[in-house]
Amino acid sequence: MPSSRQMAADDPALAAAVQRSRRMLHRRALVAAAASTVPVPGLDWAVDAALLSRVLPQISSEFGLSAQQLDQLDPEKREKVQKAVGLVGSVLIGKLITRELVIRATQTVGLRLTTKQLAKYVPLAGQAVSAAIGYATLRYLGEQHMQDCVRVAKEAQLQLPAPKK
Repeated sequence: MPSSRQMAADDPALAAAVQRSRRMLHRRALVAAAASTVPVPGLDWAVDAALLSRVLPQISSEFGLSAQQLDQLDPEKREKVQKAVGLVGSVLIGKLITRELVIRATQTVGLRLTTKQLAKYVPLAGQAVSAAIGYATLRYLGEQHMQDCVRVAKEAQLQLPAPKK
Protein backbone atom coordinates (compact mmCIF):
# COMPACT_ATOMS: atom_id res chain seq x y z
CA MET A 1 0.00 0.00 0.00
CA PRO A 2 1.46 3.40 -0.90
CA SER A 3 2.24 5.84 1.90
CA SER A 4 0.27 9.03 2.40
CA ARG A 5 3.29 10.93 1.07
CA GLN A 6 3.27 8.93 -2.17
CA MET A 7 -0.50 9.28 -2.56
CA ALA A 8 -0.29 13.06 -2.11
CA ALA A 9 2.77 13.65 -4.28
CA ASP A 10 0.78 14.87 -7.29
CA ASP A 11 -1.28 17.39 -5.30
CA PRO A 12 0.63 20.20 -3.51
CA ALA A 13 -2.29 21.06 -1.18
CA LEU A 14 -2.64 17.41 -0.19
CA ALA A 15 1.12 17.07 0.30
CA ALA A 16 1.12 20.17 2.54
CA ALA A 17 -1.76 18.77 4.62
CA VAL A 18 0.16 15.50 5.03
CA GLN A 19 3.27 17.40 6.12
CA ARG A 20 1.35 19.51 8.68
CA SER A 21 -0.44 16.43 10.00
CA ARG A 22 2.78 14.46 10.28
CA ARG A 23 4.44 17.29 12.25
CA MET A 24 1.49 17.49 14.62
CA LEU A 25 1.44 13.70 14.99
CA HIS A 26 5.17 13.61 15.79
CA ARG A 27 4.75 16.16 18.60
CA ARG A 28 1.83 14.28 20.12
CA ALA A 29 3.64 10.94 19.83
CA LEU A 30 6.55 12.40 21.79
CA VAL A 31 4.12 13.31 24.58
CA ALA A 32 2.78 9.74 24.49
CA ALA A 33 6.33 8.40 24.73
CA ALA A 34 7.05 10.58 27.74
CA ALA A 35 3.85 9.43 29.47
CA SER A 36 4.80 5.82 28.78
CA THR A 37 7.91 6.12 30.94
CA VAL A 38 5.91 6.92 34.08
CA PRO A 39 5.40 3.65 36.01
CA VAL A 40 1.79 4.37 36.99
CA PRO A 41 -0.57 1.63 35.80
CA GLY A 42 -3.03 2.88 33.20
CA LEU A 43 -1.64 6.41 32.93
CA ASP A 44 -0.14 5.83 29.49
CA TRP A 45 -3.41 4.33 28.20
CA ALA A 46 -5.32 7.37 29.44
CA VAL A 47 -2.79 9.73 27.86
CA ASP A 48 -2.80 7.78 24.58
CA ALA A 49 -6.62 7.86 24.43
CA ALA A 50 -6.70 11.58 25.22
CA LEU A 51 -4.03 12.37 22.64
CA LEU A 52 -5.70 10.28 19.95
CA SER A 53 -9.11 11.80 20.65
CA ARG A 54 -7.56 15.22 19.98
CA VAL A 55 -5.10 14.51 17.17
CA LEU A 56 -7.36 12.40 14.94
CA PRO A 57 -9.98 15.17 14.54
CA GLN A 58 -7.17 17.66 13.89
CA ILE A 59 -5.81 15.42 11.14
CA SER A 60 -9.30 15.05 9.67
CA SER A 61 -9.66 18.82 9.76
CA GLU A 62 -6.45 19.28 7.76
CA PHE A 63 -8.11 17.33 4.93
CA GLY A 64 -11.53 19.00 5.22
CA LEU A 65 -13.00 15.84 6.74
CA SER A 66 -14.07 16.87 10.23
CA ALA A 67 -17.74 16.44 11.13
CA GLN A 68 -18.24 20.24 11.07
CA GLN A 69 -16.53 20.65 7.69
CA LEU A 70 -18.59 17.85 6.17
CA ASP A 71 -21.80 19.41 7.48
CA GLN A 72 -20.95 22.58 5.54
CA LEU A 73 -20.59 20.78 2.20
CA ASP A 74 -23.39 20.83 -0.33
CA PRO A 75 -25.43 17.59 -0.21
CA GLU A 76 -24.00 16.22 -3.47
CA LYS A 77 -20.39 16.68 -2.34
CA ARG A 78 -21.18 15.29 1.14
CA GLU A 79 -22.66 12.16 -0.44
CA LYS A 80 -19.54 11.76 -2.58
CA VAL A 81 -17.37 12.02 0.54
CA GLN A 82 -19.54 9.53 2.43
CA LYS A 83 -19.22 7.05 -0.44
CA ALA A 84 -15.45 7.51 -0.40
CA VAL A 85 -15.38 6.99 3.39
CA GLY A 86 -17.34 3.76 2.93
CA LEU A 87 -14.96 2.64 0.20
CA VAL A 88 -11.92 3.33 2.40
CA GLY A 89 -13.61 1.69 5.39
CA SER A 90 -12.69 4.30 7.97
CA VAL A 91 -14.73 4.47 11.16
CA LEU A 92 -13.11 7.77 12.20
CA ILE A 93 -13.50 10.15 9.25
CA GLY A 94 -16.30 12.65 9.60
CA LYS A 95 -17.26 11.41 13.03
CA LEU A 96 -17.15 13.00 16.43
CA ILE A 97 -14.16 11.17 17.92
CA THR A 98 -15.28 9.57 21.15
CA ARG A 99 -13.40 7.46 23.64
CA GLU A 100 -15.22 4.38 22.30
CA LEU A 101 -14.02 5.07 18.75
CA VAL A 102 -10.46 5.54 20.01
CA ILE A 103 -10.66 2.26 21.92
CA ARG A 104 -11.94 0.48 18.80
CA ALA A 105 -9.06 1.93 16.78
CA THR A 106 -6.47 0.95 19.40
CA GLN A 107 -7.70 -2.65 19.44
CA THR A 108 -5.78 -3.07 16.19
CA VAL A 109 -2.56 -2.53 18.13
CA GLY A 110 -3.64 -4.13 21.41
CA LEU A 111 -0.64 -6.44 21.69
CA ARG A 112 1.76 -3.51 21.43
CA LEU A 113 -0.10 -1.69 24.18
CA THR A 114 -0.05 -4.77 26.45
CA THR A 115 3.68 -5.18 25.83
CA LYS A 116 4.15 -1.50 26.66
CA GLN A 117 2.37 -1.98 30.00
CA LEU A 118 4.54 -4.96 30.92
CA ALA A 119 7.82 -3.45 29.72
CA LYS A 120 7.59 -0.36 31.92
CA TYR A 121 8.15 -2.48 35.05
CA VAL A 122 11.67 -3.48 33.96
CA PRO A 123 13.95 -0.75 35.35
CA LEU A 124 15.33 1.76 32.80
CA ALA A 125 15.45 -0.50 29.73
CA GLY A 126 11.78 -1.36 30.16
CA GLN A 127 10.83 2.29 30.39
CA ALA A 128 12.78 3.00 27.19
CA VAL A 129 11.02 0.12 25.42
CA SER A 130 7.67 1.33 26.76
CA ALA A 131 8.37 4.87 25.50
CA ALA A 132 9.37 3.56 22.06
CA ILE A 133 6.24 1.44 21.82
CA GLY A 134 4.08 4.36 22.98
CA TYR A 135 5.58 6.61 20.32
CA ALA A 136 5.27 3.97 17.60
CA THR A 137 1.68 3.11 18.49
CA LEU A 138 0.45 6.68 18.33
CA ARG A 139 2.37 7.29 15.10
CA TYR A 140 0.99 4.10 13.55
CA LEU A 141 -2.64 4.94 14.36
CA GLY A 142 -2.17 8.54 13.20
CA GLU A 143 -0.49 7.47 9.96
CA GLN A 144 -3.28 4.99 9.23
CA HIS A 145 -5.87 7.71 9.77
CA MET A 146 -3.87 10.12 7.62
CA GLN A 147 -3.71 7.58 4.77
CA ASP A 148 -7.48 7.11 5.02
CA CYS A 149 -7.98 10.88 4.88
CA VAL A 150 -5.75 11.20 1.80
CA ARG A 151 -7.60 8.39 0.04
CA VAL A 152 -11.01 9.90 0.84
CA ALA A 153 -9.93 13.42 -0.19
CA LYS A 154 -8.61 12.09 -3.51
CA GLU A 155 -11.54 9.76 -4.15
CA ALA A 156 -14.11 12.51 -3.41
CA GLN A 157 -12.00 15.15 -5.22
CA LEU A 158 -12.33 17.30 -2.12
CA GLN A 159 -11.12 20.88 -2.06
CA LEU A 160 -8.81 21.09 0.94
CA PRO A 161 -9.28 23.93 3.44
CA ALA A 162 -6.71 26.71 3.62
CA PRO A 163 -4.01 25.99 6.19
CA LYS A 164 -4.55 27.49 9.61
CA LYS A 165 -2.10 30.21 10.54
